[in-house]
Amino acid sequence: MSNMMDAAILNRPMDIEIKQVPIPSIKEDEALIKVYCIGVCGSDVHYYEHGRIGRYVVEKPIILGHELAGEVMQVGAKVSNVAVGDRVAVEPGVACGRCDYCKSGRYNLCPDVVFMATPPVDGAWAEYVAVRSDFLFQLPDEMSFEEGALLEPLSVGMHAMIRGKVSPADRMLVTGLGPIGLLAIQAARIYGVTEIYATDVVPFRQELAMKMGATAVIDPSKENLKERLAELTGGKGVTVVVESSGNGRAIADAFGAVNRGGRVVLVGMPAASEIPVDINTIIDGEIDVYGLFRYANTYPSAIQALSKSDIDIEQVITHKYALQDIQEAIEVARTEKETSIKVMIYPKL
Repeated sequence: MSNMMDAAILNRPMDIEIKQVPIPSIKEDEALIKVYCIGVCGSDVHYYEHGRIGRYVVEKPIILGHELAGEVMQVGAKVSNVAVGDRVAVEPGVACGRCDYCKSGRYNLCPDVVFMATPPVDGAWAEYVAVRSDFLFQLPDEMSFEEGALLEPLSVGMHAMIRGKVSPADRMLVTGLGPIGLLAIQAARIYGVTEIYATDVVPFRQELAMKMGATAVIDPSKENLKERLAELTGGKGVTVVVESSGNGRAIADAFGAVNRGGRVVLVGMPAASEIPVDINTIIDGEIDVYGLFRYANTYPSAIQALSKSDIDIEQVITHKYALQDIQEAIEVARTEKETSIKVMIYPKL
């Protein structure tokens, strides 16, 4: 095997190209993964377009991408949980394992986490990547590499269910039907929820949500959300809202849409850091509000749930591109939001 590989390098905003870079060497607790497929996330698009997200700034060329699955090609001397030839999903945020957050099980909050494609850390839009082995998860024979890569955005939905204390008795509203919203619907189904309502203004996304298990979809630009929910639920309303759009109005409306005593899980990141909400509604209704940052301890349960169910998360994949066509792929994800959901990249397509 050559010691060089192809990788997509973001030189500066709106400037990305394929270059030859060294194949990463592995430490004794790491494995070398041959990337089979890797998704384009909204954060990748944001870095490509703007060069920053909040406090994370692209100050030097970087490899993006963090939603991936592949094959183990080499293992370090201390690796025992995976072997050469294993098909694996990669959890892209490697925590320290020593701090109070890690030891309490909330390693997604680890202050020293090394997360792929978050500056200055390189991601995995490349042929190979080195990963600490405890963040690798074997895929059952019946699961595709594509499903393995989609475990990352599905994990956000799974974590939303955990944060929102979701049970089969809940009636749920998911606002925003991008990849995270659509996969939150799938996560809700995994958790046994049978009444799942959703909102979006894009017809293509509305139709896909129905195919993926939504009970009904509401266009908030054309209908009164609260009145329509009352009509659909026979006056019972919804007990939990998962807000995945990041839209300021949707965030504010979530607190008026949920029942008193209900729960709101805030997943989508708004462009503005301050959103006006009706605090009296939250206080008077004893509404529980949960923030969400990535996920923790979701991969094993997601793999088990998917391998034993007929849930098809691959429906969110709308486009497939070779790594060599990364420029076109990311432009589709950036500009064709009404027809693209998840763009998948294949280093060897």
